[in-house]
Amino acid sequence: MTKIEAVLYLKGKPVSKKTLSELTNSNINSVNDAIKQLSDKYSHSSSALEIISNNSLISLELKQSLNEYVEHLLPAELKTAVLRTLAVIAIKKKLLQSDLIILRGSSAYDHIKELIEKKFIIKRKQKDGRSYWLSLTDKFFQTFAVSNEFLSKIGESKK
Repeated sequence: MTKIEAVLYLKGKPVSKKTLSELTNSNINSVNDAIKQLSDKYSHSSSALEIISNNSLISLELKQSLNEYVEHLLPAELKTAVLRTLAVIAIKKKLLQSDLIILRGSSAYDHIKELIEKKFIIKRKQKDGRSYWLSLTDKFFQTFAVSNEFLSKIGESKK
C-alpha cells in the first residue's frame, strides 16, 4: 500500500492500475487491495486528501473543497502539480530530467520550464548523455526557508 501511495503522490496525475502494478512490481489484485485501503484511509473528513478513480485511472488529490484555500498558500504562486515536481527535485537535490519525467510524467516538462523561469532550479547538460541535470538554486532555499542539511535528512531511515 505504501508504494502505491508514494507513486500516486509523486505522479500527481491519474495513473492506470496497470502502471501502478508495473511501477511497484505488484500484481493487479494487490494494487486493487491497496487502492481500497487508501480510499478507506482518506475517506475520513479529517483528511485533506482523497483517492479519485476516474475511467480506470487512479489519483491522489487534495479534496476539492480545499483547492481554493491552498492555492493562496502556495509560495511564489506555484500550482500544486508544479510544487510536487519541485518537491521531487528538492528531495533528490540533483536528478536527471529524464528520471524526473519517469516519476512525474510528461507534464513535468512544463513544470521544469516554469521552475527555471521562476529561478527555483537550474538545468545543466549532462556530460555523457542526452539528458539534463536539474538542481536547486539559492532562490529556492531563500523562498522556502529550507537548508541543505534538512533536505539531506529527508528519506534517511531511522535506526
